[in-house]
Amino acid sequence: MNAIFKLKNQVKHYEWGSPKWIPQLLGAENAAGEPWAELWMGVHPGGPSQALLNTGEIALGNLIAQNPRLYLGEKTLENFGSLPFLFKLLAAAKPLSIQAHPSREQACAGWQRENEQGPAMDSPNRNYRDDNHKPEIICALSPFTAMCGFREPAEIALLLEHFFGALMDGKALRGLKTALAEPGADKALKSFLKTLFSLSAEARQELTGYIRGKNTDFSGEFGEEWKNVVRFAELYPGDPGIIAPLYLNLLKLESGDAVYLSAGVLHAYIDGFGVELMANSDNVLRGGLTPKHVDVDELMGVLDFSPLKPKILKPQRENPSANFSRYITPCREFSLGIMTGRGGKHIPPKGEPAIVIVTEGSVTINAGEREELVLHKGESAFISAEATGVAFTGAYTLYAATLP
Repeated sequence: MNAIFKLKNQVKHYEWGSPKWIPQLLGAENAAGEPWAELWMGVHPGGPSQALLNTGEIALGNLIAQNPRLYLGEKTLENFGSLPFLFKLLAAAKPLSIQAHPSREQACAGWQRENEQGPAMDSPNRNYRDDNHKPEIICALSPFTAMCGFREPAEIALLLEHFFGALMDGKALRGLKTALAEPGADKALKSFLKTLFSLSAEARQELTGYIRGKNTDFSGEFGEEWKNVVRFAELYPGDPGIIAPLYLNLLKLESGDAVYLSAGVLHAYIDGFGVELMANSDNVLRGGLTPKHVDVDELMGVLDFSPLKPKILKPQRENPSANFSRYITPCREFSLGIMTGRGGKHIPPKGEPAIVIVTEGSVTINAGEREELVLHKGESAFISAEATGVAFTGAYTLYAATLP
């Protein structure tokens, strides 16, 4: 019985996607220039991968269901019952929505509530697509810009005063200043966001007009923040999320840098190409900067209002001689690894299911003496937990979704 399977994966063509990054990695043509936003690798029903067998194709989840103990391993089967992670390529040419993901308890409650009285499963107005939480890690394959976690209330007040000055004392925005002065950071941030989302249409247009009419010199202090505010005002005029770079931390990732986000952390990816790994869920609660469904009340109910600036993660070698490194996170459902080879044979960690995708070069994967699979740049594979004697050879870089 085979233990390694090449995958055929689904591409999501969301409007914020890039027309070039994913097609270039896959060696695919995109003559129409449509946005290729995400490529999904896993078993989520919203975009299941197909395992390529000698006899044809089969959904990866159906393949695993034929012998879950073999494909998942005893520990994964006992703890999760299915493949617990969803692996993606993400290519953002425009900002993604301001969003957060629910905890497991919040997801279960929301899923049950919407199943009983909410929209249909395929409705664009549905908040909960499953009953799982969605912690995630994004790792940059190109320079990557993100907004993640609330700044301290005093820092937000300083930035608003710096850019908007007297406008903050006017009727439209005075409430934001008052909210940030409330005692306790959590209370102040919650009051600030509630006030921001409640701005009248007139106040939102006044804010947009002020941004568009202001000097657009980005060379000074906080120039990067202001550059993104101006960009958002052009893309989404009248959306209160256009000032998000002033209340969320702006992070610049270089290739190989990663950021981990747990439940309740408000964030938005602005631009760049990366690999993303998460628990097997598609639950997204949005608050702005998007033509998709926005549910401010539901978002406010899942947010963690503690100030947080996420750390930029670097891969850690498992031992000094290994060519396999991991990004360390507290998540039980997944672990992101990077593996490089320049000739010679390399033995990866084993005993857990894995999905790998090659981002540079080509790799030959052997499982014992009988099974061999060659992956070129842009190709991916599922490696079952019970694969024995697995070895990687070639000149390549690949990213691996495994368990901790």
